[in-house]
Amino acid sequence: MKTFAQLDFPGRLIAVEGLDGSGKSTQINLLKRWLEMQGLKVYFSEWNSSELVKAATSKGKKRELLTPTTFSLIHATDFADRYERHLLPLLRAGYLVLCDRYIFTAFARDVVRGCQPEWVRGIYNFAALPDLTFFFKSDLTVSLQRILDGRPKLKFFEAGMDLRLSADPYESFRIFQGRLLEQYLAMSTEFGFIVVDANEQVETQQSLVRQLVSHHLTLPKFKSHKPLSLPALPRPQRRRIVSPPPAPEPLE
Repeated sequence: MKTFAQLDFPGRLIAVEGLDGSGKSTQINLLKRWLEMQGLKVYFSEWNSSELVKAATSKGKKRELLTPTTFSLIHATDFADRYERHLLPLLRAGYLVLCDRYIFTAFARDVVRGCQPEWVRGIYNFAALPDLTFFFKSDLTVSLQRILDGRPKLKFFEAGMDLRLSADPYESFRIFQGRLLEQYLAMSTEFGFIVVDANEQVETQQSLVRQLVSHHLTLPKFKSHKPLSLPALPRPQRRRIVSPPPAPEPLE
């Protein structure tokens, strides 16, 4: 598998990966705002956001109808739709594309749910690799606390409750996310992840991310083109109003 740079695409793709609650979404959104403030052409895409399958995914999750295989296939459909209709055209147009999770999410989650690694990777063999992949490595206790700081309870699938690992959602979360962490760490060397300590302060992490992006990518080449200024319209000529000649005096 090659990166977009190796495939001679004008644009570049940056992906972030990490456990739920690792802060990866916060970091990529901060990066997006920073890049946009520099006048760069930026596009953002997130996992499981294709309008083509979004409704079906939501319904399947609510009714707990998704087996590990259907879970894998529906997410692959979501990714393929976004990849063909959004990511590739914008990368060809020279954009910086930011992805909140990429194919590595499927490589980790689908395998933990019981799918064969070779089968999962075969589904995504059409996709090129990101030019930069950040993996935000956080302690399970930190990730869990961050989630609970934002909402009162864990979601069914992020806690891995579909796998029947434990009746306690918090214990199930620790087991499920711990297994995901093992998968990510195994992939980090294989795919050259840039591992970021996600236990650090948000500002510390973002400063490092910006430095690394600036170091690895030539950012000025992604500058937005300024809109062409239209030539000034000629000022309308003021019409001179000529007074009519005085009427001739009557003859005597």
